[in-house]
Amino acid sequence: GGGGRGGGGGPGVGHDEGISGLRTAFDLGVTFVDTALAYGNGHSERTIAKALSGRVDASSIAIATKIPPKNFIWPAAARSRIAEVFPASYVREATETSLRNLDRESIDVQQFHVWHDAWLDQPEWEATHETMRRLREEGKVRHWGISTNDHEPSTALSALTLPIFETVQVIYNVYDREPDEALFPLAAELKLGVIARVPFDEGALTGAVRADTVFRDDDWRGRYFRGDRKAEAARRADALLPLLGDEASSLSELALRLVLSSPVVSTVIPGMRRPAHARANAGVSDGRVLSDRLLEKLRKHAWIKNWYVD
Repeated sequence: GGGGRGGGGGPGVGHDEGISGLRTAFDLGVTFVDTALAYGNGHSERTIAKALSGRVDASSIAIATKIPPKNFIWPAAARSRIAEVFPASYVREATETSLRNLDRESIDVQQFHVWHDAWLDQPEWEATHETMRRLREEGKVRHWGISTNDHEPSTALSALTLPIFETVQVIYNVYDREPDEALFPLAAELKLGVIARVPFDEGALTGAVRADTVFRDDDWRGRYFRGDRKAEAARRADALLPLLGDEASSLSELALRLVLSSPVVSTVIPGMRRPAHARANAGVSDGRVLSDRLLEKLRKHAWIKNWYVD
């Protein structure tokens, strides 16, 4: 995941260390990286391009990026208009900007950074749809996808039935299991690629967030974990500790293996800001999934919340 590279390597991580983390991931066999034009106004995309520069295997590493909403409002609302969020000319402009940032002739997966199915009934959708088709025909976009609104996977169910969309990105982790209900069955039926994001719940599922944790001023998680949320996150992470053992030796491993145990998930995009992160995360890609017994126990830890907007 490239969100942490919007500026430098991420909060508390230098630019060079951030690039080193990416290169370590690629050396370990990571072949998919996700970013967005909105991350540092293209800084994340340019950082990824630098990390890939000179690599003989660069063309085999898939890059997914995202078009930010033109009105810069997250999440998308049903009352919004696609003409204000993703007008046809803006979709082309953003795509070509990302191509320059990434120093590539084609984007492997281009995604809308927000979505709402209400747009499909608006007359302006056809012009946007036509531009998507043209960009694909021109070879500038290989595949189109949707990055669903945070904790709102149902807002894209209708769009994903359209042939133009081939992937969906969604929050999926130990706490947020809503995609299991409708999105994942649809993805399995349509053979959509599923990109699972936020596997660590912004760090809560690593056990590193404690009641007395102090975030740097430039770390947006200070707002995400404001008030008594840090204590609540710590309490819920501690409740998972008895589940550690032969199948997962750490909370981070448990969190990643839960996501990778879903047969619908195509890839997971944890942040890899430092080389140590890359080594730890890549080590979970050994094909082992959690047992049905442990998966059933983890279901009891589902937690309905949306700290992004609440």
